[in-house]
Amino acid sequence: MKLSTAAGIIGAPFALAAGAWQGGRECRLRMTELRASTVRTPLVQLLTAALPLACWLAAAYLTATAGALLACAPYASAGGPMPLVHAGTALSLAACAVLGHTAGRVAPFRLTAPVLAVCGYVVAGITTNHRSDLRYLTFAPVGFLGDAKLAVWWYPALSAAWVVGLAAAAVLAQAAYRRAGALLPLAVALVAAVLLVRTGDGLLRDNPLIHRQVCDDSTTPRVCVNATHPGLLPEVTHALSDLTGRLKGVQNLPVRFEDAGRSPRQDEAQLPILTPFGWNAVRGKVTDPERYAWEAVQALVRQDCGELPSERIQVTDEAVLRWLAPDSVSEGIREEYVAQARQHGDTEELARFRAQDEAYAHLTAMTDGERRTWLSGYFATATQCDPKPSEVPSL
Repeated sequence: MKLSTAAGIIGAPFALAAGAWQGGRECRLRMTELRASTVRTPLVQLLTAALPLACWLAAAYLTATAGALLACAPYASAGGPMPLVHAGTALSLAACAVLGHTAGRVAPFRLTAPVLAVCGYVVAGITTNHRSDLRYLTFAPVGFLGDAKLAVWWYPALSAAWVVGLAAAAVLAQAAYRRAGALLPLAVALVAAVLLVRTGDGLLRDNPLIHRQVCDDSTTPRVCVNATHPGLLPEVTHALSDLTGRLKGVQNLPVRFEDAGRSPRQDEAQLPILTPFGWNAVRGKVTDPERYAWEAVQALVRQDCGELPSERIQVTDEAVLRWLAPDSVSEGIREEYVAQARQHGDTEELARFRAQDEAYAHLTAMTDGERRTWLSGYFATATQCDPKPSEVPSL
């Protein structure tokens, strides 16, 4: 994603500037006069000078892309690497170099290259951040797509066609024997640009995998992850193993933890978000299994309630959460709050913390059978926002 974004924001302005610098330098060194003495036509001479740089830039991008794909391959999501997107970007970069070369020949000044670079960067930045469909005029970016959306097969080709068309029109207008021939590629560029803008969000389609789940049926509740990253299922199951082990044999639980990118159904609980990769998941591993389990257990107890239940129910909820998913970070924060309450002499707050500790100690002291029975009764009302105090088992 970073490489694809950099190609549009940095690569395109750099290609324009590099091409302009080369084209202007040839004029300043009077290379055009030397080539005028050869039998080659002006068009062939321009392409002979411009294409090597264009090919080098395209090859450099493809090499960097291949390296990034190889580095990510062991941990990649489901699906392919979208080769058409990368090929279209490489072709667009080459076209930007040729376009810059032509501009450098027309205006062989030293400031032409930096001016083109700045203008290209500003245009790319404005277009990329634009909320309208003009953003589709940038290179077909991988970061745009992610796991939720896939590009239609002709999007990268159309994205490259309008840049290539502009470059071809500029070349023909500058060096062709019949300059009217530049109107054809210019028309292709305009048609491609209009189609990109008019089609807009139609250039992307839903990834069918985003609506599917891959599940581990050996746990209670079942653990399911999105089908776009099935390789993370063993890692997520392992991260939740202590939690699901403590819930073994308990009744009235959700059927499964889900990761469907939608609001969970009544018999489901939401898994902590795994994407974008680099936070909760890095290189196919859950970065902090203890914290991940703590976040998962929060979805089991009155998650979407706007108003807090009674004080006694809050104490019970806190004890259950602490026992199901002990978390060193949360315990550290709790100790800081207790210290602050003591420092300020807040007797009410200290009494609340003591009640929580007593409830937690009572839950911990139960036998396994007693705890399973008690938790089964507790989870019968755990998702209710305003349960009657008599319905919630006390500790």
